[in-house]
Amino acid sequence: MALCVLLIFVVNALVQFYFPDAHVLKWFVYILSFALFIIILQFFRSPHFPISTDEKSVLCPADGKVVVIEETNETEFLKDRRIQISVFMSPINVHVNRNPIAGVVKYFRYHPGKYLVAWHPKSSTENERTTIVIENSKGIPVLFRQIAGAMARRIVWYVKEGDKVEQGQQFGFIKFGSRVDIFVPLGTKINVALGEVVKGGRTVLAELSEPVVAKNEPAAVETEAAPKVVKSKA
Repeated sequence: MALCVLLIFVVNALVQFYFPDAHVLKWFVYILSFALFIIILQFFRSPHFPISTDEKSVLCPADGKVVVIEETNETEFLKDRRIQISVFMSPINVHVNRNPIAGVVKYFRYHPGKYLVAWHPKSSTENERTTIVIENSKGIPVLFRQIAGAMARRIVWYVKEGDKVEQGQQFGFIKFGSRVDIFVPLGTKINVALGEVVKGGRTVLAELSEPVVAKNEPAAVETEAAPKVVKSKA
């Protein structure tokens, strides 16, 4: 943001220095600079609001629109079948990213890559991205990715492996249009639909099911019947 403000200042100073009598040009540059400054402020905004936390809830990590809900294979870390929910963020959305669940960061990786448009099917595996896995107190892992798009060429993150994080807490930022993928276990109740507009830290994307714990039944032990004692009469 500081670089953008500095650029606006330099452009205005150059116009003022080289074209002091070009009043129409100067006013055009002033108006354009003001509009650009407002857009930049709007883009980098980070609204504050109360967050309702629930261990079963998976909060939306970003503002945007749901573009994918499908069952797929997660091959990087979980290596099993998952339900993928993808949220596309346009340049006018808030681009702060928030933790979908509370827990411990079990896995983090940054992957350099391409800059395909964020809604491209291969952007999830070929674009510049981060992969983060948080495991909650019940041992349920949720994997999510920050994915850079054609315009978003800078991903920022604030977490590392071993960190204990809170639900709804900011974990990163993606600049100028991007996408976030969330991978939840099969059997999770999905609360959103394709095309739905969602809000980061406020919309509950899904509700996790309780983990199934196998009960160990005690094995039946066969015992031999005690021999009968026959008393003889004297």
